[in-house]
Amino acid sequence: MDKQKKLVELGLKVKSIRVSKSLTQTELANNIGKDHPSINRLEKGKINPSYIFLLEVADGLGVSIIDFFD
Repeated sequence: MDKQKKLVELGLKVKSIRVSKSLTQTELANNIGKDHPSINRLEKGKINPSYIFLLEVADGLGVSIIDFFD
C-alpha cells in the first residue's frame, strides 16, 4: 500500500468537502479549535492524522468521518 498516496487522497477528500461547504481552511480550523497550518497539512497529505483529529474535522464540516473514505 502506498501510504503517501492514501494520505493525499484523504486530504483531497477533506478539501473537497470543505470547499463544498464554502469554508476556508482558517474558518474550519477556528471551528474546531485548531490552527490554519494543521488543516493545510491535512489537505496536502503532509500528516498522518489521528482518529480524534479526523473526528474533529468531520464535526467541523458537519459530516460523518466515513464521508472521508467513500
